[in-house]
Amino acid sequence: MLIQVRSSRPRAALLAATTCALLAVSATAASGTVVSGTVSGTAAAAVVPATGSRPDDAAQTWSVGIDSPGSDDAGVRASDEGLRLDPADADDPAGPAQDAGDTGDAADASPGSTADREASGQLVDEPVDLPSPVRTVTADVDAATPEGTSVLVDVRGRLAEEGPDTWTEWVPAGSPLPVASTTVQARVTLVGTDDVTPTVRDVTLTPEAARSRSLQEVETRAKSGGQSYRLFATREGLVGGTTANGHVITERDHFVALPSRRGLSSKGSGSYSVRVCAASTDRCAYAPVWDVGPWNTTDDHWSPSGTRQSWADLPQGKPQAQAAYQDGYNGGRDGFGRKVANPAGIDLGDGTFWDALGLRDNAWTTVTYLWTGSGPKGVVRTSGGPLTVRSGPSTSSAAVGQAGRHANVVIECTTTGTTVDGYYGTTNVWNRIGPGNWISDAYVNTGSSGPVAPTC
Repeated sequence: MLIQVRSSRPRAALLAATTCALLAVSATAASGTVVSGTVSGTAAAAVVPATGSRPDDAAQTWSVGIDSPGSDDAGVRASDEGLRLDPADADDPAGPAQDAGDTGDAADASPGSTADREASGQLVDEPVDLPSPVRTVTADVDAATPEGTSVLVDVRGRLAEEGPDTWTEWVPAGSPLPVASTTVQARVTLVGTDDVTPTVRDVTLTPEAARSRSLQEVETRAKSGGQSYRLFATREGLVGGTTANGHVITERDHFVALPSRRGLSSKGSGSYSVRVCAASTDRCAYAPVWDVGPWNTTDDHWSPSGTRQSWADLPQGKPQAQAAYQDGYNGGRDGFGRKVANPAGIDLGDGTFWDALGLRDNAWTTVTYLWTGSGPKGVVRTSGGPLTVRSGPSTSSAAVGQAGRHANVVIECTTTGTTVDGYYGTTNVWNRIGPGNWISDAYVNTGSSGPVAPTC
């Protein structure tokens, strides 16, 4: 990684001089990422959507709109000094990760939570359209990071041909996107404590030079149904708490938490959604990822060793907490040094746990990371509650699960069945979203008025 010091840009109440300190940067960040400014702690490259300006016509660079956090941002506020954590909103202590065996609606952070180790907030920039596809976007960050704090800048690319809310996974700025894209988005994450916050004064993004058309044309995304792994699932509970993306947890809520921000959806979005199936109940749930946990925050265990942010020596699909609990990995402790009390790799909102899956205790499940697959996708939309998933294309078919509002599901194929009057009108088209799992197209935003997948 290139580390560079530059003069701070003019800004109200900005420090007159800046000094450089050693930056500890994410191990997966590429050498093109630039971090600069007044720092004395940890800064790392990463990205989230926010309200930035359009890129300059000549240089194609643009700045993240850190002066005006929006409704999909969480735990941050603008000040004269720059973007800072908002103590009243940053990762409410009732936030991520309910501990196994705790079946009450606890108001305090559970042993599996990250809230007692860090406070975090994020600003998601508006998507930016570029004149040609890019594979890499670098970030020049002007920030003050006191000891124990960090700033992460991540980016992602839109996959418009696959659905209305389909994106690549978040990657650290400077790292290659999984697929070149003409629409990119940035996210700025601030990590600190209840007492200390980093301050971000400016983030400037620069895409790599456009590649030749011949290279753009030959690049394709391999067809895939998404990666699936066996994970121990725990119930998050914590009604009234705030998730990592700013969502306030409600009773019987439908969402999940994964121990990495790389698969974290923005508030009110299901860009990153999972299918969770429990063999003990023979039911499946489809839900957006709205929280970070359990146990860790940098454990994208679904990634291969070459791109996994932490613990790359572990087998792909095995969470660090599971390895610590079962194998004594890392001395049996998580990334914060806490003794791991259960092998949890995913947390489930109460509605996902009780209603969609029919669970009454923590259980081993099969989790499919839907954004890692390709093909047509659609966003589930209802007037409020979850959508019933049925065993066949009929309202008389058995209920075999639920799909939460905003879940972004893969549409494997379509057929005709019972005519349904739903959120998007009346239709007899049904979508198969998993083995033996069907939902009416009347409740799915596919970006099209007709079927988007082949006939079953």
